[in-house]
Amino acid sequence: KYATGDLIRVGERVWNLERLYNLREGFTRADDTLPPRLLQEAIPDGPSKGWVNHLEPMLKEYYRARGWDENGVPSRAKLEELGLSEWMEVAA
Repeated sequence: KYATGDLIRVGERVWNLERLYNLREGFTRADDTLPPRLLQEAIPDGPSKGWVNHLEPMLKEYYRARGWDENGVPSRAKLEELGLSEWMEVAA
């Protein structure tokens, strides 16, 4: 049996490894985007009617919450926390 915390940690390790793989393959912050329609068209109805997504502030907060830098690169501290120190050269 696995505790919930163990499963969350495994998921976070996988998510960060996927990010490191993508960085190694040339992905950048510019690749973290939404389809143009979601960034340009206002929501037509409902409680968020008229809202247009502003990705930049959301992306900054997402990176911060993940423990990544302003470019979406996992921090040294995050990699150490997850036992992924051997991947630091990819994040450099």
